[in-house]
Amino acid sequence: MSRIDPTSEIHPHAVIEDGARIGPGVTIGPFSLIGAEVELGPNVKVMSHVVIKGRTSVGEGTLVHPFAVLGEIPQDLKFGGEKTELRIGVRNRIREHVTMNLGTGGGGGVTRVGNDGLFMAGCHVAHDCIIGDHVIMVNNSALAGHCMLGDGVIVGGLSGVHQFVRIGEGAIIGAVTMVTADVIPHALVQGPRGVLDGLNLVGLKRRGVDRSDIMALRAALQTLKQGEGTFQDRARRLGEESDSGFVRQIVDFVLERSDRGFLTP
Repeated sequence: MSRIDPTSEIHPHAVIEDGARIGPGVTIGPFSLIGAEVELGPNVKVMSHVVIKGRTSVGEGTLVHPFAVLGEIPQDLKFGGEKTELRIGVRNRIREHVTMNLGTGGGGGVTRVGNDGLFMAGCHVAHDCIIGDHVIMVNNSALAGHCMLGDGVIVGGLSGVHQFVRIGEGAIIGAVTMVTADVIPHALVQGPRGVLDGLNLVGLKRRGVDRSDIMALRAALQTLKQGEGTFQDRARRLGEESDSGFVRQIVDFVLERSDRGFLTP
């Protein structure tokens, strides 16, 4: 039996499969399908012609626009029907034709989307991606499997991110860009084949980051670009020399395991 809160509003032409859990204040529009293992949190609004399937949970206050498909099986030939999940946080805005897939058994089993994100029309979030809070994916951008996006990342329109790529907190990817290697926090990446082209200065200033930290980040970028030794050696030296927390973010990011290497200045 489905658990449907009596305060929810479900259009008579919506399909709610047995077992679905519908929280208080939820609105579901006509011709939408809510699968048997789906959980919709309080005040979620699902507009018309939406499909939500699989073990998918959608957090409080999230708005899902028409023709979005959430929780379908991964586009991965290795997927064998194992029980995996899609977890979507609170207050996300998911626009028309967005697709978000379940995880895979070989990739941790969970695709996770944080809070307060904006996913514009036509975006794709593939299996086993981990996305932070306040992320913006602009129209028709796409993440391949196993990508990780930190808080506040912006991915420009028509851009693609290669599988296993990590993008650090506060970075921005320009439009029509292919990202094939890890992007350090607070970076600006642009060009058809993504090039690390400096800092996301606009984003840093909008966040009210202190000028001293911005100057420290600029100096850190120069050290990473021109210093002696490997990229990791330069990052370690930065960690010893700088007391800026923002520089420390870059150092920690570079010294973590990378499956794709790094875009370097």
